[in-house]
Amino acid sequence: MPAEHQAPSGQQAAGGHEAPAGRESLGGHESPEDLTVRDPVSAPDAEGRPRRVTRRFPLFTKDTARPEGGGRAAPGDAPAPARQWPVLAVLGLTGLGLLVTAFGQFRFGTLLIGVALLAGGAMRWLLPGVGMLAVRSRFTDIVTYGLLGTVIVLLALMAQPNPLLQIPFLKDTLHFTVTNE
Repeated sequence: MPAEHQAPSGQQAAGGHEAPAGRESLGGHESPEDLTVRDPVSAPDAEGRPRRVTRRFPLFTKDTARPEGGGRAAPGDAPAPARQWPVLAVLGLTGLGLLVTAFGQFRFGTLLIGVALLAGGAMRWLLPGVGMLAVRSRFTDIVTYGLLGTVIVLLALMAQPNPLLQIPFLKDTLHFTVTNE
């Protein structure tokens, strides 16, 4: 045993270390003076164990954290599809949009895909637990689903022929970049 952990009194402290004479361990742990801080971002918690006090990632990752809201969307005793209904709803609507697009209704199918992503963003914002629909932080998921859904809906509305949405500066931009006139 290292010399700094040996005590003349011979008493054993928590973790197999001997407590120094005159300093009793508090609650079965070493006294704060004997704590070893392992890295610059750890400090002792209320019970005297070193813990991380920053959100900075460690040098070597040993585990992955669940995203906030990444728990089950239904109780644990519910069947698996019921626990993951938000992601199944988004995937189902997206699959329906792809099927409609494959059968020749490009605009309607693409609108369904965009609406599915927008619905995923709305569910991520409004529901506390969305299961596997939670991929990243809540903010990042909402922004990602919202931006992708909005872009897909806008592109579906601007699709040729007979666009339902016309953006005035887009024709001028394309005139200078694509055409030779």
